[in-house]
Amino acid sequence: MLPRPYRVVSMRRETRDTFTLALDPVADDRVPFAAGQFNMLYVFGVGEIPISISGDPSRDGVLLHTVRVVGTVTKVLGRVKQGDIVGVRGPFGRGWPIEEARGFDVVIAAGGIGLAPLRPALYELLADRDQYGRILLLYGARTPQDMIYKRELNQWRGRFDLEVEVTVDSAPNGWRGDVGVLTTLIPRARFDPAQTVVFVCGPEIMIRFTALELQNRGVPRRNIYVSLERNMKCGIGFCGRCQFGPTFICKDGPVFSYDRIEPILKIREI
Repeated sequence: MLPRPYRVVSMRRETRDTFTLALDPVADDRVPFAAGQFNMLYVFGVGEIPISISGDPSRDGVLLHTVRVVGTVTKVLGRVKQGDIVGVRGPFGRGWPIEEARGFDVVIAAGGIGLAPLRPALYELLADRDQYGRILLLYGARTPQDMIYKRELNQWRGRFDLEVEVTVDSAPNGWRGDVGVLTTLIPRARFDPAQTVVFVCGPEIMIRFTALELQNRGVPRRNIYVSLERNMKCGIGFCGRCQFGPTFICKDGPVFSYDRIEPILKIREI
């Protein structure tokens, strides 16, 4: 429960309301993390928030967190400068089932800032590329200006061992890519439905419709994994803020298999 002090190494703007923080431990006590886990970032005198780790798990370097400004804590985080101190607790939660996906085609479906929790998984998949079949990244954003990691997206598009498809909800004149919601990419995506594992992260409505479209393609529900982040506060299942039916998002998730979580998602009151 005690935050460890981390020093801000850099802060890079991704979009008008999204930025990536690079943090380095003051005491040099680096803690390994798994793709899909999250940290609690604490701003002294303001509060703390759960943010997924968006860096490469194999690199023993700084922690990367991509943050969207949506509240008091994130507004203050968006104003930090190099050398400032931020508290970090974690890592917490269950990550993406990278090992279980060996031998399968892997589809990564990300909506908006949902690409941030999925980026570590993509790093791991590409680092051990010969252990997987096709790897596809399907990414949807509201507009071209709302896309994060633009430089890396261009690099990934240039790889021969990774298929990248991008769509936006609306676009200005001159946009040459797809226009439409992310689910419009699924029918034409090339993968073997019966031998495919899918990692999905984004707004809950996007998760539901993406999972439905994947099942229409023949992907088993047990092979669809989604990341949920709801009202997490303590990170260890103690406070009960993130209880979601019989589960706690912070310790039982945030990554769940869809066959486990779908019945709860259908209950409107939850």
